[in-house]
Amino acid sequence: MKHFRIISAALLFIVLGISGLGAQSPLKGMSLNGATGLYSIPTAKIGWERADGSNIGLDLGYHAIISGWAVAHLPKVSVSLFKLVELHAVIDSRPGGTNFIGGAKLQLPLSKTSLGFGGNIQLLENTTVGQVYAAVTYSGVFFEMPAETTVVLGKTILEGKQNWDIDFGMGFDLLLFPKVFDGFVHWITDFANFSYSIDAFGADAGIRGVINTGLRIDLSRIPPLNKFKFSVDLMLTDAFDTNRAFSVGMVFGLPLK
Repeated sequence: MKHFRIISAALLFIVLGISGLGAQSPLKGMSLNGATGLYSIPTAKIGWERADGSNIGLDLGYHAIISGWAVAHLPKVSVSLFKLVELHAVIDSRPGGTNFIGGAKLQLPLSKTSLGFGGNIQLLENTTVGQVYAAVTYSGVFFEMPAETTVVLGKTILEGKQNWDIDFGMGFDLLLFPKVFDGFVHWITDFANFSYSIDAFGADAGIRGVINTGLRIDLSRIPPLNKFKFSVDLMLTDAFDTNRAFSVGMVFGLPLK
């Protein structure tokens, strides 16, 4: 059953990406660890890239992950520099402790398919963990709905431990029925054998991987907010397992220069 779910998810993501290139809304939200991305996985893009025309951009975000009666709070910040580099950080505060994750991403200046390289360091209660990755994001059309598909390959480096495990993730951002919802609603789904942190709250990627899914509402479509980034997330984390949790969050960003 585990392999069936993995294969099914991978095939769905591939189908979303092979229908041909098309226009995509420029919505760029934050993943749970602060990097510009989906939920668990980063995309190849930075928060304010060439298409946005801003040399410096600032994103502020917050996600709450709710599991039973327990809540984790994840305030985060991201700075994009010169349309090439992103620096990001998040404080992961939950019952029993607080973790810190900081990272950086480089987006190569390509015209269509985006290619990014990045990494993060996770300062956990009892250990330090590093992760490096490469991400590819490309546009397509699925049943006349613009979509972006992202594939991530990387490596998590555990302090004092060696292994040959490879990080793998795929996900999509589907602009859901744009004629009905006027471009406001995105369906976001990602699958990975890693989560936003090796000590993730509400998502156990260690055995079966995680699938996160939900909606990202693009409030910057409202005319007075067009110059800003403003999105709201409503999602399930680890949606296929019994320890699934609910998350709600928001991101507000603005160009500084």
